[in-house]
Amino acid sequence: MNKLVRIGSLVVVLLLVFAAPAMAQDGEGETGRAAIEFSSAFGAGLIVIGASYGISRIATAALEAMARQPSIAGNAQLAMIIAAALIEGFTFAALFVGL
Repeated sequence: MNKLVRIGSLVVVLLLVFAAPAMAQDGEGETGRAAIEFSSAFGAGLIVIGASYGISRIATAALEAMARQPSIAGNAQLAMIIAAALIEGFTFAALFVGL
């Protein structure tokens, strides 16, 4: 997990380093526009990866809970669907802001 946190923080730092000069461009050159488009596409990819990881963790926890106590399967499934819907809502909002 520690290695994953390091890689994630490195990716975020690199994204910020590349996005700042791209936003400072005056708009006359095509290079600045390409860097902005790359940064937004890269950020959208990170958003989708994070959302899919979060939903998979929710599904894993719900299925483990259902396997341990089959009597709470309905409640666990309902909570899982609500949490996944909230994550999807935040994902769409972040994608709209990023793009």
